[in-house]
Amino acid sequence: MESKSALNSQTIQTELTFDFGTFEGFNFRTQSAICKNLTAQEVVAWNHDDAGEAEFWPAGDREEVALIFKGQDNVSGCELLELQRLLSDLGGEALENWVRIYYALRVCGDCLETLTAREVEDLEIQIYFGQNFTDLRRETAYELFELYFPDAYHAWEKSTCDGLIFDTDRFLDSPSFSTEEIRFTNSVALIVQPQ
Repeated sequence: MESKSALNSQTIQTELTFDFGTFEGFNFRTQSAICKNLTAQEVVAWNHDDAGEAEFWPAGDREEVALIFKGQDNVSGCELLELQRLLSDLGGEALENWVRIYYALRVCGDCLETLTAREVEDLEIQIYFGQNFTDLRRETAYELFELYFPDAYHAWEKSTCDGLIFDTDRFLDSPSFSTEEIRFTNSVALIVQPQ
């Protein structure tokens, strides 16, 4: 027989500690939309046997949550609990954590239920944040040029030739890098993976 403390450690956490915004839903029993937006906690607590089989999707008031589930038809309470587990293991809701999880799920094809914080942290990507893509791409290109090609960067920087141009877009769009752009309401993110 298992000890009481072992049983408690196996108890599934069903209370959300992060604000995942609200969710729209459709109830198949009543064949109608759920008339109010539900909190993420209400989605987790939804009893499909008593209240009717239903599906839910982000209402859009938390861009980060909508990003994670982008391209999915619906979101389950279990997925929200797994997302909470992953964010907790990563140390919280920093925007970089959301972007890394998005990349692991949508670009690398990982599964939320099995994805670990270590796998997210071990992604060989660099994330840059800014206010617009024009400035962010330019600043990122210069930073990566200096990081990966320091000798060429210093030679270019010291050059007095007016015609020597560094094309930031060609550099970022070269086969050396894979990029992914994400737009938020008040900022943008650029994910770069060296090839």
